[in-house]
Amino acid sequence: MISPSTRVAALHDNPQLLKGMLRGIEKEGLRVDGEGNLALSAHPAVLGSALTNSRITTDYSESLLELITTTHDTVEGLLGELLDTHRYVARNLGTELIWNQSMPAHLPDEADIPIAWYGTSNTGMLKHVYRRGLAERYGKSMQCIAGVHYNFSLPDQAWDLLEAGGDPAGDASIEQKRSRGYMAAIRNFTRYSWLLMYLFGASPAVSRRFLQGSSHPLAQLDPDTLYLPHATSLRMSDLGYQNKAQSELQLCYNDIDTFVTRMYKAVTLPWPAYQAIGTHRDGQWIQLNTNVLQIENEYYSSIRPKRTTGRCERPVTALAARGVQYIEVRCMDIDPYSPIGISETASRFLDAFLLFCAFEPSPYFAGTGTCGNSRENFSRVVKEGRKPGLQLARPDGHPDSGRPVALQGWGAELLERIEPYAEALDAAHGGEQYRQAVRAQRLKLEDSEQTPSARLLRELRESRATLHEYTLRQSRQHCEALRSGELDAAAARTLAELAASSLQEQAAIEGSDRESFDDYVARYQAALKPPRQA
Repeated sequence: MISPSTRVAALHDNPQLLKGMLRGIEKEGLRVDGEGNLALSAHPAVLGSALTNSRITTDYSESLLELITTTHDTVEGLLGELLDTHRYVARNLGTELIWNQSMPAHLPDEADIPIAWYGTSNTGMLKHVYRRGLAERYGKSMQCIAGVHYNFSLPDQAWDLLEAGGDPAGDASIEQKRSRGYMAAIRNFTRYSWLLMYLFGASPAVSRRFLQGSSHPLAQLDPDTLYLPHATSLRMSDLGYQNKAQSELQLCYNDIDTFVTRMYKAVTLPWPAYQAIGTHRDGQWIQLNTNVLQIENEYYSSIRPKRTTGRCERPVTALAARGVQYIEVRCMDIDPYSPIGISETASRFLDAFLLFCAFEPSPYFAGTGTCGNSRENFSRVVKEGRKPGLQLARPDGHPDSGRPVALQGWGAELLERIEPYAEALDAAHGGEQYRQAVRAQRLKLEDSEQTPSARLLRELRESRATLHEYTLRQSRQHCEALRSGELDAAAARTLAELAASSLQEQAAIEGSDRESFDDYVARYQAALKPPRQA
């Protein structure tokens, strides 16, 4: 492999590599009524089929929109498409709004929160029953939390470049190099993603109704708002996601083979509490199976190795057969100050941060290959990241692993290491926007009051508004701006055509089913092959 000191220089010498970086976004957002209460209406038909529309769908709840971009080689193209989609959706929601906060609006009773519906086809019912299982395992309120997922990939030239000068495993295919490279990036992401939570976490508070009488460690900001005084992202904390089955699931990011082996075990190993629930109630399916995970996507993580799958192909089988294709960052909160939930500055910083994770040395995690003290660092920052004098632990793989280090000092050190990657991106794309995005984060480390989580709490206090009132006002303003903004005519036609054709595609799928749902589920489970057979 090339030495660390020459990696950034190699990027400057290969601008086409950086121009070939791809990024995509999946942005979630609750539909709410004009008073900020969860919309109980069906997914609007004008937006197409939630099953087959590739750009506008739903996530866990029927009320939780998911807007998906295609992949782009520039930030401008990425955010431009996301803005067009938001404008199209805003104009077709009638009196409803998109809730512009990760933590939910006022929710009805659990029983009345609608689970996402995808029609009567076997494919649609599989998605619906999976979500019924999530409700049984975690509760429906959890299905209403929203975030921004950032998908990232590098051209294959990057992995050849990183392994130039000697392949540690001998001759390897590009698929093997690619998987090694992405798993290395994931290890570094796991070590350093606490920084993203400090810089961009924007959910330090939640409506009291979200917890619906559950015990919690939160303080009261006002009669309707609960918070932690130094929290950055309650969304990414263990608030509500306390699940023994998942807490004991320790995936390994040292290599793809171990990762898929452990994931395979999780989706095939029965869990006693889920066995007690069963798969049927009153003759109806209520979960796909009684295993630790019903399917691979049930694993809640801040980052995932990903591979596109064919119809009825399981993700773990696809990963075992063809390796990692891209990585999905899942920890970003909705930016409440952006109508589309993410700013250009955040997107550019993510690009530089993920490039840094991919190109910096990434030692294996010790022992069983799990995350070591990185998990604890992340947990501390989401719950108390702005606490004065907060100390974290140097990560597994660092010469001083386990030793305490001040958050501000370590953060400044990381920004210094990330900035050369921003310079390389600027050199490839022109301008100084990447460097400016990295430098803008220094102010947040110097003064925690500049972070979005601190800003949100400060504005709540100054306005004397509850979180619900504050977010409703912002959501209305964003919706008005989206509806009044100019929507490109070609983009509007494309989105309308996708909506119409997706309804036709769903109808065709429903009309083509020839097997029972029971048989379909059995076939879907049988498609899961042990990694050695994939």
